[in-house]
Amino acid sequence: MSLSIALRAALGIALLTGMDAVIKGQMHHHPFVLALFMRFLMGGLCALIVLVIVRPGRPTRASLIGNLARIPLVVLTAGSFFYSISVLPLAEALTLSFLAPVFVALLGGLLLKERIDRQVLQALAFGIAGMLVMVWPRLQGHVSGASLGVAAALFSAVSYAFNLILLRSIATREHPTVIVAFQNIGPALCLAVPAASVFVPMGLSDLAAYLFAGVLGVAGHLTLTSAYAKAAAARLAAIEYTALVWASLLGFFFFGEVPLYTTYAGALLIVAGAFAVSRR
Repeated sequence: MSLSIALRAALGIALLTGMDAVIKGQMHHHPFVLALFMRFLMGGLCALIVLVIVRPGRPTRASLIGNLARIPLVVLTAGSFFYSISVLPLAEALTLSFLAPVFVALLGGLLLKERIDRQVLQALAFGIAGMLVMVWPRLQGHVSGASLGVAAALFSAVSYAFNLILLRSIATREHPTVIVAFQNIGPALCLAVPAASVFVPMGLSDLAAYLFAGVLGVAGHLTLTSAYAKAAAARLAAIEYTALVWASLLGFFFFGEVPLYTTYAGALLIVAGAFAVSRR
């Protein structure tokens, strides 16, 4: 794997983590559902602009069905994840999402009849141990409430794993810009009515922030997708965990978050398990 591909993957992770931080900030000012809708609305606008520029071929019927099937999962995954970062430190929520590769391996065995070997079971054990280390202070009441945030982050990891299983069936035969467009425009349409019920007036600065999040999201997904198109997923897996560095820095400088030492101890266990799965 060349250095340029590794840097491209790292850039994609940084852009997506930046988007998470922008939306976390906006959720301090706007209702959760409205912030989630605006994230997808602006992402959809940016994705449409990219589609006009790139002009990929029209999606096939199978691709259309696959992309439409992913929309509810994208809403559930993003909704639960963004709720988790609204009540948890950014670094902690992102670390819990690192359990997704382990769930992908398990679901691959259950749904796609892929082999569940000893490595998968060991990774699951590492992941559970890491999760318990992270959330133990909360379970003991040493940190003020966020149990729903922890549950939302874990739900998001499972939902994201289902999402990736579906993505496998369309990613090899569909242009990335089409996939990104579907996963932004579809959720925006689903969330339009709930968002309208809690709508509050927004200033230009709010619209600019959401547009910035949309640009970061679309750019991040396209950059990361292009990196995965040129290198095996196992070779890029470790780079995904740089998100913890960005989340820690952004959380500290913009939200004054200082993660507990148990966050990093748990992260080491979770990453060890996820990395073992990726090296199968």
